[in-house]
Amino acid sequence: MHPDLSVDLCARLREAFLNAGYTADGVVDALGPQAHAALGRGEPEPARRASKDAGTLGTLIRLFLLGDQEPEQDVRKALDGADIDDLVNNDVLTAQLTAGLDVRPYEDNWWVIADLDSDLRGGAVPEDHVLGVGHASISLARATKRTPVGTLLDLGTGCGVQALHASTHAERITATDLSERALRLAQGTFRINGLDVETLQGEWFGPVRNRRFDQVVCNPPFVVGPPRVDYVYRDSGLGGDDASALVIRQLPAFLNEGGVGQLLASWLHRKGEDWEERVSSWLPRGGIDAWFVQRDIAEPALYVGTWLKDAGVDPRSPEGRAKASAWLDWFEENQVAGVGFGYVTLRRTDEMHSQVVCEDLRHAYDDPLGPEAARWLDNVAWLRANPDLLSRRFRVADTVLLEEVSEPSEDGWRKVVARLHRTDGPGWQHEVDEATAKLIAGCTGALPLEDLLSLLEFAYGEIDAEAALPIVRDLIRHGMLIPA
Repeated sequence: MHPDLSVDLCARLREAFLNAGYTADGVVDALGPQAHAALGRGEPEPARRASKDAGTLGTLIRLFLLGDQEPEQDVRKALDGADIDDLVNNDVLTAQLTAGLDVRPYEDNWWVIADLDSDLRGGAVPEDHVLGVGHASISLARATKRTPVGTLLDLGTGCGVQALHASTHAERITATDLSERALRLAQGTFRINGLDVETLQGEWFGPVRNRRFDQVVCNPPFVVGPPRVDYVYRDSGLGGDDASALVIRQLPAFLNEGGVGQLLASWLHRKGEDWEERVSSWLPRGGIDAWFVQRDIAEPALYVGTWLKDAGVDPRSPEGRAKASAWLDWFEENQVAGVGFGYVTLRRTDEMHSQVVCEDLRHAYDDPLGPEAARWLDNVAWLRANPDLLSRRFRVADTVLLEEVSEPSEDGWRKVVARLHRTDGPGWQHEVDEATAKLIAGCTGALPLEDLLSLLEFAYGEIDAEAALPIVRDLIRHGMLIPA
């Protein structure tokens, strides 16, 4: 039996949480920054100590975030107004009045309802486990563009995190999932936050056949490996990276003209194969602008160990060793050297010349990628509408610096490399030669590009304009050169 988190149950929970101050900001204020950071690292004792004097809020913190058993009178006081029997019957609480589900504050006075993770369960999660707020869901939310749209599809909603974020910019939201349990918990997430979201059960795009949306977001079961399903939240039953390929291949058909799809994806790095060619081959022919951003590459042993621990499986146990062995055998048989992971942004366009770009972005950066994805799409559209770059004026973005690295030599310092570095967003960097550096320095908005090239040719000799244009296009796409 799956929980039935009714509108009334969720409304009463919400009221109790607000009365106790059980919100994201309230938890941070009660615990303090150090204990809250320790809790994020999986170290509960500082939070347990800090919550002792926090009254009903402390009770809820220990109950739902630490998995403690609290005295019955304290639980009833903290959840005043909620029907305790109803909460027990629908798994929010156990019969012993401990947490039966993971119910936690999230961001702007939201709450998310999911299953207890392996730490709070004290062991491996079951096959139908519904994952809560994790690093993948947060990273996708940060990578999603937030331009207002009419309709949005959250494909494979899980506990509903992406739909929560979508509520800030989408008028109507549809959330689908293969798992009935996931949809039940997602409905609880939507109801406790007062959101009206259409929920549909079914596999992949089946529930929305013949429909189109302005935006699609998807955190699919992208784990790469043998074609099996150990856990529905991460395993598709398809072999290798076929789950990512399926979504990328089919998603454009469910977009309105100009609509945008964004997802997390994984892809194989096979010996003798270019990953860029691999992922590009998944796209339907024409009519799609696509941006593949690779954030990481994991070697097989690290990849397998990470995902075993994610599910609470000890890699040293007989179960862990058997799963790891079968997984690594599959990687070896399929000549897998590594697994790439990253973000994919797709836009449906009726333009004749669509743009497909694959980029490595494996360095650390702090700014969310969502605004950059929106800017990238805008810049690609501008480049398509303005093919004659030589007649245009440009200026260098205020956040761009020229960095030069030199090494000592017999004649003093010898320049080794010069690079343009954008210090905001994802921190794009481009190595440039001396002529290109001078050309970009001249982009102050006063002269068109062809005049700058003529001046450089007069001062320094022959300049190859055709060679400069691809660099200029890259700098425009990356927001480093701005049309004046």
